[in-house]
Amino acid sequence: MHSGGQEGGNAQMFGTLLRFFRERAELSQEALGLKIGFSKSQVAMVERGQRPPKGNFIARADEALGAQGALNAAGAELVSSHLASWFEPFADEEATASARHEYETHVVPGLLQIEEYAHTVLSHTYPSVDDEEIEGRVAARLKRQSLFTRRPTPDIGFVLELSALTKPLGGRHVRKRQLRHILDVAQLRNVQLQVMAPDRQTHVGLDGPFVLLETEERRQLAYIEGQGGSFFISEQPALGNLFGKYGILRAQALSPEESIKLIEQVAEER
Repeated sequence: MHSGGQEGGNAQMFGTLLRFFRERAELSQEALGLKIGFSKSQVAMVERGQRPPKGNFIARADEALGAQGALNAAGAELVSSHLASWFEPFADEEATASARHEYETHVVPGLLQIEEYAHTVLSHTYPSVDDEEIEGRVAARLKRQSLFTRRPTPDIGFVLELSALTKPLGGRHVRKRQLRHILDVAQLRNVQLQVMAPDRQTHVGLDGPFVLLETEERRQLAYIEGQGGSFFISEQPALGNLFGKYGILRAQALSPEESIKLIEQVAEER
């Protein structure tokens, strides 16, 4: 499997160097972000080594901080995160979110996927990619799951369609392990997991999946991904409508206790 050891070490060293030059320039993380066109949270995550710098972050930071090429040289050693460029802004916000809630319809959400399940999902894409890229994408997806145990602890919720849990992606043995993993995650105190009642004839989420975030600054965002790409929703009334919709979905779904019982039944099926 792709190893995150070298990537993590290089990212931490780069972050330490970036912090040195920023503090020498007497700039806050927010001030540096404004100078180079990135958010305070992105600057903070780069300094902590939690995420490699993206796009023209390195070149702009080197110029803004008068590093005379030192940041450019250090950044050249960083390894790609294997996250799609259109997904990176979401991943940046997700990593520091105070709350995250998701409604999913057709596959187990990435935050809940075990390695074998993620490998199956990421191996069957179009256009095809090589094995090294697949392994990198799997590793990047699994790394995001540190959100469950991060401090400060975020509030995390899922409303899942039963069809997302019954597909035997990777084979029935993988599905069984995947469902057992979901049951383990559902026991975490900061996680609330519900399954949409399978006998409901209709509900408010029929137009597709979405993710809701509350950032560390308590700003609300919604994220929608589809065949044609993905986009954030940050303006009213669309944002409020999605938060309201999620609340109704929770009311229409089975309770967390009932959901666990249903998943246990599905996991025992051959």
